[in-house]
This record gives sequence, C-alpha cells and structure tokens, in this order.
Amino acid sequence: MFQTYQYPEFTYRQSEEQRTATVKRHPVVVIGAGPIGLTAALDFAQRGIPTVVLDDNNTVSVGSRAVCYAKRPLEIWDRLGCATRMIDKGVEWQIGKVFFRDDLAYTFDLLPEDGHKIPAFINLQQYYLEEYMVDEAEKSNLIDLRWKHKLINLTQEDDHAILTVQTPDGVFRMEAQWVVACDGANSDTRKMVGAGFSGQFFQDRFLIADIIMKADFPTERWFWFDPPFHRGQSALLHKQCDDVWRLDFQLGWDADPEEEKKPENIIPRVKAMLGEDREFELEWASVYQFACRRIDKFRYGRVLFAGDAAHQVSPFGARGANTGVQDIDNLGWKLKLVLDGNAPESLIDSYHAERAFAADDNLLNSTRSTDFITPKNSASRRFRDAVLDLSEVTDFAKPLVNSGRLSAPTPYQDSPLNTEDESTFSGKMHPGTCCTDAPIRVKGEDAWFLNQVGDGFTLLVFGDTASSDVSVGDIKARVLKVGKDIIDADGKLAERYDGQPGTVYLIRPDQHVAARWRYFNDNKVECALKTAMGGA
Repeated sequence: MFQTYQYPEFTYRQSEEQRTATVKRHPVVVIGAGPIGLTAALDFAQRGIPTVVLDDNNTVSVGSRAVCYAKRPLEIWDRLGCATRMIDKGVEWQIGKVFFRDDLAYTFDLLPEDGHKIPAFINLQQYYLEEYMVDEAEKSNLIDLRWKHKLINLTQEDDHAILTVQTPDGVFRMEAQWVVACDGANSDTRKMVGAGFSGQFFQDRFLIADIIMKADFPTERWFWFDPPFHRGQSALLHKQCDDVWRLDFQLGWDADPEEEKKPENIIPRVKAMLGEDREFELEWASVYQFACRRIDKFRYGRVLFAGDAAHQVSPFGARGANTGVQDIDNLGWKLKLVLDGNAPESLIDSYHAERAFAADDNLLNSTRSTDFITPKNSASRRFRDAVLDLSEVTDFAKPLVNSGRLSAPTPYQDSPLNTEDESTFSGKMHPGTCCTDAPIRVKGEDAWFLNQVGDGFTLLVFGDTASSDVSVGDIKARVLKVGKDIIDADGKLAERYDGQPGTVYLIRPDQHVAARWRYFNDNKVECALKTAMGGA
C-alpha cells in the first residue's frame, strides 16, 4: 500500500470577546484560511498588522487541488518565511512538452537563464502548502487563527465593518477596520456586499485524477492534444511529491460528472494512458466545469476581495492561487500605510486599479488557452491543428501553441503609483514591474537581491554617487548601494536593471519598481515617493 497524507485537525477555541460578550474592533479580519487567506495573515503580521483569520473548517484543503506554484508567488512566500519548506518538499520543474497525436510538437523552458534563487515552478499538493503556512502563522503573536468560525452576516459603517460570526458555541459579533475576503469563487462575503461577478462560462468538463504510483518519468509538464489513449480530447500529466501524479482528462460537453468521478470509470482512462501493467492507487478525483470571471470592484467600502473571491480563471496555466498571492502582496503594504495614518485612504483604491488590471490580463490569457485547448467550432479546430502540425517543423508556429500559458506576473504599466521614465533604459525593469532577482554578496557572504528589499521603500543606487535616504512624513526610502551595501559580483544585477553608474531605482515595499533615473535627485525621489504612497 502507498502512504497517503494524514489530514491535521486544528483546535477550535472560543475567543475572549465571545466568552465575555464584548464587541472588539480589530484592524483587519481575513475571511478564509486557504492559501490566499493564510498568505494575507503572514504578510500583514510581518508588516506589524494584528490579524484575525476566520475559517468555517478546521483542517487543510481535502485533495491536491491547486498544485502548481510559480516563481513570483514563491518569492513572496520566501519573504514571508515559508518558501524553503515548500521548495524542499515540492517537485521543481521548468521544462514543458506538448504532444500532438503521436508526436512531440513543442518543448519550452520557463527559466532558461541561471542566477535565480527560486525555481520557475514547483508542484506541491495544496494541503502541504496550507499546513506549512498554518505552522508559520502559529509562530506569530499577531495572527489569531479562528477555526470553526463562519461569517454569516456583514454590515458596514463609514470607518468599520460589523461581522456576525457563527461558532460551535453560538453566534457573536465583532468589528474590523478592514475585512479581506479570501473565501473562494463561491464567496459568501461577495454576496453579502452585493458585488457583481461576471464573465464567461465554459461548457467543457475535465476530470482531475490524482494517483499514487512509482514512475521514473522526468519532472516535466506533459500536455497532449488528441493523444492515442484519449482521441479527440486533451490530457495532462504532472508529478507531485510523495509519488502523487496529477492527471487531467478532457471529457467533453455532455459528460456526467457523477459518473465520471466513479473509480470504475477513472481507472480505465488511467490505464489507457499509462499501460495495463502500471500499478497505482487513486488518491483523489474531481470533475470541474470552469469559468473566467472577476468582481466588478475589488473594494466595497471596508471590504477588500482577493484570490478566487475576486477573480476566477480556468486551471490552464496555473493562474488561480498564483494570482491571488500577488493580490495580497499588492495590498499588505498599502493597508499598513493607511492604518498607521501615513497615507490617505485613497491609496487603497490603487489596489483595484492594479489588481483588476492584472486580473483582466490573466482572464485574457486563460480564455485564449481555453479556446485553443477546446475549440468551439470546426474552423477553430482546423486552425489549432495546423498550428500544432507546423510547430513540429517550424519555429514561427511554436509561440502560437497554447496548452495553458503559465502564470507570470503582470506589470502595472499604467498604475497611478508609477513615475514615468525620463531617460532611456534597456531591459524589462520599467515602472510597475516586479523586481527580478540576482545573485549578490553581502558582507562577504553569498546572498540574493530580493532578500534585501521588501520591508519598506528602497532606493537602489548603482555606483559611488551622492545619495541619501529620502523621507515623506514618517516613511523613509532607505538607500541600498551597489558596490557598498551589496556587491554585484558577477554583474547580473547591473545587467538585469541596466544599472549604469549613477542609476537610481525607487522600489516599493512589494518589490515593484516605482520609478528610476540616471542620476540621484532628492526632489525627484521625494515626488516619486509621494506618488507611490498615493499622494501622501
């Protein structure tokens, strides 16, 4: 017998405010302790915000669910102290292969260059991911995890929200200056505020089957169009840890979900893919029919939406959880500035401006992937098949193959927090873009650039140019000098940032570029810092 995951049970505790019937107002209450809610708790606590997390369950997610995590979310979790454990347990990969009928059509490499701390992707079952984040959250005295607490009603005043919460000991009320809803695609919080949630539904159904087996397949993403074992449809194979493998099978529009989930119907599909002699056990299965939708506003008064509660995409490209983690990365530092009175409340509105833009980008990519994988008419199918045929023999067709464009961060190119370039730069690090990592040395030790930024605003200065910290009110942008504070030993940092001598970057607390110049000017830096703080 193969070993299976043992699900933890977290302890329900009655809070003191419930026990004493005292209504307490909290700075932030997070709804939902999935990957996005737990990321929120860790991010807010690291920034010094006391956070209460409410979850109506008392364990981690059942089944592997989301399994594929991209470089940028892993960099965020690295800042929050839990990525090492995820990477050590997970399966690293960066090579993907696309097959058409009986042939290999296309191979891609998601991180062809060296000099990065974090891998392109890891595959890790969602239950491990959540378990590790719960362990990290329990170390913090600023995080209050409340299991078996279900939000059943929410009303709002000008400066706070009132929450009615149901527990095994009855119902009680609490208040929050801000509520962050991370309660999934079927968000009750979204319904409570009357938010719109619109988009496109797709009729096709897909079967997920997680199986446990010993196999020596390489750690790559394999995707098939019209394979010999599943003619006319698509299929996917991915490796997870503990000898668990994720298999996806396209089922078609008319499939009966309840029938397709039965083991007697799943097992023949798996054997057709892997061979009659392959030994395996079925760990978990689900049939899904997906949609590409997003909320009309990420902010409703004192309630902010993140993750699937704010946007829902098809699973092709691993854009769900990966996008939600970046929502939180965008929100946490803004909440901190507003709660401390160092920025106007209008700064929170930039959360919608930036993350709705990112959500629309992800929805567009997700819809294009879905249309390529599941053509809606014969003309679309002929186009897709022609692209796949040509990709085997020509380079120009390869970029057109779309088996799910893998998750990548969206630059906030039109953000109101950006300051436009005055000079010409090469490379990708324009304002609104998340910073690329690079190997450096600090005090004689090997280190990584991203680990030196992220707690606050940073002025990255290349070369021995006159510069000093710049402040707006109580907020300081500290200088980090290349050549003094950090050593760019092999030149990758200067290469990736076009870091000519004298170049200055203003980097936000979420490791995004706010502005850049070819020389230091404290007045220009101060103006850019004010802009990045929402006009503080």
